[in-house]
Amino acid sequence: MAKVYLTGAGPGDIELLTLKAHRVITEADVIIYDRLANPEMLEMAKSGCEFVYVGKEDGRHTLPQDEINEVIYQNALKHENVVRLKGGDPFVFGRGGEEGAYLKERGVAFEIIPGITSAISVPAYAGIPVTHRGVAVSFRVVTGHESPNKKESQIPWNNFKTNDTIIFLMGLHNLGKISSKLQEIGKPKDFPCAVISRGTTSEQSVVVGTLENIVERAKDVPTPALIVVGEVVKLREQLEWFNT
Repeated sequence: MAKVYLTGAGPGDIELLTLKAHRVITEADVIIYDRLANPEMLEMAKSGCEFVYVGKEDGRHTLPQDEINEVIYQNALKHENVVRLKGGDPFVFGRGGEEGAYLKERGVAFEIIPGITSAISVPAYAGIPVTHRGVAVSFRVVTGHESPNKKESQIPWNNFKTNDTIIFLMGLHNLGKISSKLQEIGKPKDFPCAVISRGTTSEQSVVVGTLENIVERAKDVPTPALIVVGEVVKLREQLEWFNT
């Protein structure tokens, strides 16, 4: 009987792939993968495994999500072991819930294999802990990419007045809006933040600044990138360890 493995590929560093994810990749008959999954992981597949690319990036989608759902389903009708390989974790802004629900409605068995989310691993590789005693006791993970068709933002900006660390995923193109909104709710313009590009990989780059100057400082940063806002950014001076 066919089974689909909605599998987290982690943040980029191939050694951060879980043992379980590695196993299902090596057993897969077909791997349906996105842009953020390290392509080196495909080399783990057995001979004869098929590969289907369904990558997405801003403004350029190989397939819209509803068609990706159908691709997964159709492959489950043809293959016994289907791996849907997704960057990061399937349930952290990864549309894994939508894909799982689509399969459930059609009677296809599936399993969720969590992946290490970029929300904590990428800041860690930049020497930025998302929590730290005496600095931040909690953190929030927020989508930085909302549909332009929405009349009102679903992001609860007024809830960000605390000292929580805020991690925005997929928000580089909205960095100016994010910076402005946080200052509007009372964050000081010299509040620390960082933009981390291609985290956990050999191409990782980190730009540190404030809400006032981060847009200018990060203007040439390539995607994928995430944004960290919080006093914990200052700890990078003590904890930077990667690519040094």
